[in-house]
Amino acid sequence: METIPFDRATRLVVLTGAGISAESGVHTFRDKGGLWSKYNLYEVATPEAFAADPRRVWEFYNMRRAQLGTVEPNPAHHALAKLEATMPEGHFALITQNVDDLHRRAGCRAILQMHGELAKVRCTRCGTITETLEDLGVLPHCDCGGMLRPHIVWFGEVPMLMDEIDDAIRACTLFLVVGTSGVVYPAAGLLAQAKASGARTVGVNLEAPDNVAYLDHFFQGKADEILPKLVESWISRL
Repeated sequence: METIPFDRATRLVVLTGAGISAESGVHTFRDKGGLWSKYNLYEVATPEAFAADPRRVWEFYNMRRAQLGTVEPNPAHHALAKLEATMPEGHFALITQNVDDLHRRAGCRAILQMHGELAKVRCTRCGTITETLEDLGVLPHCDCGGMLRPHIVWFGEVPMLMDEIDDAIRACTLFLVVGTSGVVYPAAGLLAQAKASGARTVGVNLEAPDNVAYLDHFFQGKADEILPKLVESWISRL
């Protein structure tokens, strides 16, 4: 395992993408055979699609919500949770593009879910956010009478928690990217931002991401095989 400086002064920010959850069996979007090969994103994952046909959008997201009950965190998720628990308070932050709850179920707490959460719904009238994975049917409504929508950032919407993400990256000394293609913005731009802020950068992915040029260290392979070894090497120096 390549030696990467790591000690109790390290401030680590992790960015995870679909690749880490794919190893748990979560359906991905952009890979061969992924969800976008079966669904037109403009019909299920945009505000316009929801306005035009909320029933179709809810059918799609009910399918995705139901799948969460069939998957479990894998060794990569657990490795990150173990690392967070071992590092000094405030020295670990996890940004994820994923909308599943696998990081939380593995034990991570300092999570910034920039694309929202499948396990939550939001009222389009009063804005109330509710956590639930119950089958809500195809046209669910809030107690106030407003239509519920998935608490998800759709294409054309601004990602969540960007101020908190910016603060975390500015403070980090080590930036770890796991399971991302380096294609989807603004998430893909966070690596360059971390590099420009002076952080050392590390990547783990099945294939080199589009923004691999910003990585100081790149480990090619499965996250659930590489990450536990990498994390153990870091924990041994704390």
